[in-house]
Amino acid sequence: MQLDTLWQFMQVDMEADGFENKMRQSASRQKLIKQRDFLKDQQANMKKLETEIAVMQDRLEAVQDEADRLEKSLGALAEEFENNPPQNAEDAQKQAEAVQKLVDSLSRYEQELSKMRKDADTKDRQQKEIRVRAAKTKMEFDQLKVEYDKEFKADTAALQQMRERTEAESKKVDPALLSKYHSIKQHCTPPMAKLINGQCSGCFMSLPSATLLDIRSGDRIVECDNCGRILYDAGE
Repeated sequence: MQLDTLWQFMQVDMEADGFENKMRQSASRQKLIKQRDFLKDQQANMKKLETEIAVMQDRLEAVQDEADRLEKSLGALAEEFENNPPQNAEDAQKQAEAVQKLVDSLSRYEQELSKMRKDADTKDRQQKEIRVRAAKTKMEFDQLKVEYDKEFKADTAALQQMRERTEAESKKVDPALLSKYHSIKQHCTPPMAKLINGQCSGCFMSLPSATLLDIRSGDRIVECDNCGRILYDAGE
């Protein structure tokens, strides 16, 4: 009689658990979570781009300053060459080498500036693309959220009724037996299994004759040696 009551309790308990799991796995909820995660990723990408652009801007300014300095130095050398022409081949060679060194350095900085400007354009384009995608997803998210909230409200009310029924059924079960049920449920669901053709219907393990006798006698609660479920002989 105790197991009959516990079995009846398990039916409503499992029904409520199944419904709650169905709520968690609903298509609208999964889509909502996917869109939320996408928006979080876009926010992270945008923050990363902003950091990279800030670093690039600092470097761009430093390189531009150095390029400007080199141009001034090159202009100063040209002016010096004009005002004080070299007196001999050795001086001319030294001035030519100094000019070439400045030209080479300036060329490297100008190449770096050109590459950085291209990178900046690319990152600016990436930012715009992220904003467009994020705005579209946010609009879809907000629309879906309104629909999901209605669905969730209705499902929550239905689940509440199931839990109330479960609570009512639990009051009919011996507290010690109910405690054992919940303990088993933590690692094995459902916590009870019918005895069918000498086997546990939960794990399909054949049971020893002594165990079958204990179950059918009804003198004590018997758990499956293999899966730990409470064995229930429905007399079928």
